[in-house]
Amino acid sequence: MNSTPLAPLRAPAVPLIVHDPYFSIWSFQDELTREWPHHWTGSSYGISGLLRIDGKCRNFCGRNAFAPAMEQRSVEILPTRTIYRFEAEGVELELTFLTPALPHRLDVLSRPLTYVIFRLASTDGKPHKAELCFDCGAELCVNLPTEKIVWGRAHSSRFELLYAASTNQRPLTIAGDDLRINWGKSCLVIPAPAEETAIAPSWPLRTTFAKTGELPEADDIEFPIEARLKYQTLAAKLTFDLPAKGAQERFVAVAYDDPSPIEYLGQKLRPYWRESFAGFREMVEAALEEFATLREECIRYDRMLMEDARKCGGEKYARLCALAFRQAIAAHKLAADFDGSALFFSKENYSNGCIATVDVTYPSAPLFLLTAPELVKGMLRPILRYAESRRWKFPFAPHDLGTYPLANGQVYGGGEETEENQMPVEESGNMLLLAGALVEFTGETAFAAAHEATLRKWAEYLLDKGYDPENQLCTDDFAGHLAHNTNLSLKAILALGAYSRIAAALGHAEEAEKFRSSAAAAARKWVVDAADSDHYRLAFDQPGSWSQKYNLVWDRLLNLNLFPKEVAEKELAFYRTRQNRYGLPLDNRRTYTKLDWILWSATLTGKAEDFAALLDPVYLWLNETPTRVPLTDWYETTDGKQVGFQARSVVGGVFLRMMSEPELRKKYLAL
Repeated sequence: MNSTPLAPLRAPAVPLIVHDPYFSIWSFQDELTREWPHHWTGSSYGISGLLRIDGKCRNFCGRNAFAPAMEQRSVEILPTRTIYRFEAEGVELELTFLTPALPHRLDVLSRPLTYVIFRLASTDGKPHKAELCFDCGAELCVNLPTEKIVWGRAHSSRFELLYAASTNQRPLTIAGDDLRINWGKSCLVIPAPAEETAIAPSWPLRTTFAKTGELPEADDIEFPIEARLKYQTLAAKLTFDLPAKGAQERFVAVAYDDPSPIEYLGQKLRPYWRESFAGFREMVEAALEEFATLREECIRYDRMLMEDARKCGGEKYARLCALAFRQAIAAHKLAADFDGSALFFSKENYSNGCIATVDVTYPSAPLFLLTAPELVKGMLRPILRYAESRRWKFPFAPHDLGTYPLANGQVYGGGEETEENQMPVEESGNMLLLAGALVEFTGETAFAAAHEATLRKWAEYLLDKGYDPENQLCTDDFAGHLAHNTNLSLKAILALGAYSRIAAALGHAEEAEKFRSSAAAAARKWVVDAADSDHYRLAFDQPGSWSQKYNLVWDRLLNLNLFPKEVAEKELAFYRTRQNRYGLPLDNRRTYTKLDWILWSATLTGKAEDFAALLDPVYLWLNETPTRVPLTDWYETTDGKQVGFQARSVVGGVFLRMMSEPELRKKYLAL
């Protein structure tokens, strides 16, 4: 084995404050001081960090050109934490963005609050006096900087809270893709006793602090104004008296109060955290009180997940998982239905803005099947309830529930009116495979039993239409419609096998045998019809073609054993001859690829050497892609450039290798 230490990962973008499609802030550069942080859509946010060390001011966050930047020594991305280390003037600053994104703890996961932790230590053996200013621009609460804002503050015995809010305050009145929130409040929370805080225009506040170490004595009260006119900021000052040895630590929190995050079938839902707290104040107080215990829990969780990922796929794989973890979660919003059940709505980021898209849920599911099957139910539940309403008149599964954040009915293709541009085989297969995985991995049947009639209807549809799909779209529709799609046929066959398992678990032996035997017969036919020398075709009627058969992975994961092992082995051997510098193309038609599907294809045989062969070019791409955005899942394998999509939940699919291990599933299920 190669014992040479792996160089640090140069991530395409670094997660900072990452919670949901509206509250998602990243650094798009290697160094945190190179430019301002961004919303995942690319809009800049004025989040700034300044540190005065014995009277000399240094910059550690944002593009504050008036203060020299601290030397950034490292950045480490872990599942729930991003840790920067800086040094200047004999002082080390460890800056941690901690989001307690613990999937198995829905009450904590749903809290829209990130801790920002500052740990200072002397590096030259001398004592130092330091003042730190951290501030957040008020533009976090508007879609566009031309929108008007107001601001204010609230007090508690446990904290001081500064906030900014749009004057709009009409929740859920905009929907789409390249949008930011413009209702609710962005908040900076300072645990008591707070020292100095201020709400003031950013430029004079920051430059004055750099020169004097002071913040304005009084808040600016000239509002409402357009956010762009003064770029108001919410600021806190923290002081440190550093000993010659040892360290000191302080923290603040950045939070967002979004009282109405989702509209579902005409009803405004509450954020899930409201199931545990009467209001935002109570949630913040609990978050501050639990800071120390939550941090320790996150440290243990990060250590466990990284160690397990390394055992499954090595250090490169572990780093990819860490980078994908918060992104996959934050492309969702966790809301509560009226009965308190979890509804986990995805947003189809940088694609079309759809909400609860089934073929986005499907590739993202491995992370949640591994760490929190309740969240998979939360993704499937809204689709199933919609499909069981009178509004959905088709015998196959819907594609989506609307445009984020309005989950009021399908908008894609023919919507609720026609079958035009629907994805009947794709979405029905996705739903059945995930429902089958829930039964297989958890042993629970109540969820499937509650929707048994709907699942059976979709299985009957695939039995009739699935083997040789007509000219229709699938999730990989970038190159247009395709008839006789062999990978889509695989999905249908394996979905029938998954439904047979569901039927058996529900005590329907005769029905289970019917679908099992049909799936087995279709699999035998597929092996012949799709064969093409040393691999299998893209389409049944296209000799010489090829494609990634990532759907085949469920044959092994669900223990269906419908296909001979030689099918996966033949495909993997062929894939290893078709890779470009940055990975395996999706199929023979183009040189672009999908990040999630590569990791699924890499897991087809379960062999470590096959997995590493397909992972290595992907890891090279992470370090070399010229496109600096939160992970894109659609990129060129030749030059590494983004083709489309970014910050999407589908990167949860990289966890499929971990999810494929039964012992790991048991381990995380027991948390």
